[in-house]
Amino acid sequence: MNRFILNETSYHGKGALAAIPDEVKGRGFKKAMVCADPDLIKFGVSAKVTDILDKEGLSYSVFSQIKPNPTIQDVQAGVAAFKESGADYIIAIGGGSSIDTAKAVGIIINNPEFADVRSLEGVAPTKKASVPIIAVPTTAGTAAEVTINYVITDTEKNRKMVCVDPHDIPIIAVVDPDMMSTMPKGLTAATGMDALTHAIEGYITKGAWTLSDMFHLKAIEIIANSLRGAVNNEPEGREGMALGQYVAGMGFSNVGLGIVHSMAHPLGALYDTPHGIANAIILPTVMEYNAPETGEKYRDIAKAMGVKGTENMSQEEYRKAAVEAVKQLSKDVGIPDNLKDIVKPEDIPFLAQSAFDDACRPGNPRDTSVEEITELYKKLM
Repeated sequence: MNRFILNETSYHGKGALAAIPDEVKGRGFKKAMVCADPDLIKFGVSAKVTDILDKEGLSYSVFSQIKPNPTIQDVQAGVAAFKESGADYIIAIGGGSSIDTAKAVGIIINNPEFADVRSLEGVAPTKKASVPIIAVPTTAGTAAEVTINYVITDTEKNRKMVCVDPHDIPIIAVVDPDMMSTMPKGLTAATGMDALTHAIEGYITKGAWTLSDMFHLKAIEIIANSLRGAVNNEPEGREGMALGQYVAGMGFSNVGLGIVHSMAHPLGALYDTPHGIANAIILPTVMEYNAPETGEKYRDIAKAMGVKGTENMSQEEYRKAAVEAVKQLSKDVGIPDNLKDIVKPEDIPFLAQSAFDDACRPGNPRDTSVEEITELYKKLM
């Protein structure tokens, strides 16, 4: 049996923000807690939403105590702020950081027995749906607006907690490329490669099946055609990435990921490495490692990445072509090709154990071990 969970409602395309007031009024919501990180407020990005709320006379408060890799403390502060605000729903504006924080807050508010944030790690047996969330992404990468996952950093233990809960999915996603137009090149590249990693890992994960494959292959195609343009801030590229990352999220949220994410998570926890950068660097090496357990799927990946003549390639050739196409895209958008400036060699044992313990690891198509993950980190140095 396979299960698929998506948003109740999603809006896509330029001008999608205009749908927010009708949704708020139609659902009888009274007051929002707007979750947005400090930079989005500072540079006026969140104002694109709050100006609409102001114009429509819709009440809200703002919570902005959110770090790029949100922490347990951020979630606890958000829970306190929600209780104090008198809000009955959340508008989460931002990338994975803001939306993940909102998910954790919304779950705890309606499931107070999980007030200990650490109790949410893994598949938490919550009973009630989150406080209603309207998610407005400002990055084209995490797809947090359509997934049942969120990631919170435990700073005391230097690790990221992957939380999986069908009750946390935002009821509404508003995917407007205008919200992504101010992203700098580096962030556009990093989040875009995160989306590509979602699509590729989701396509080859152990849980993949016909419906998820459909989403992931289309996402790979859209991202491969759009990311370079998005990095150059071309409208078509922005629009393509806004859609492509969402399509990837529709898939991987329901079937899981693999050890690219398992290996990237501890880099974010220990070094505060941007998640998309970590994924992009690790992805080609892990693709090579996983290739023996992927059947003919790399032929499909290579074709979706724009490689010509895949139907006439041998297995070795199309697997190599898929990896090389990913490497080339990563290079074209300015991603480093190794971890030598990020990882300290003495930390590799901790990183490898953390990656092995990560919730994404069991979905990897190739069974692995701490020792093999250790060797992958070393290869990436």
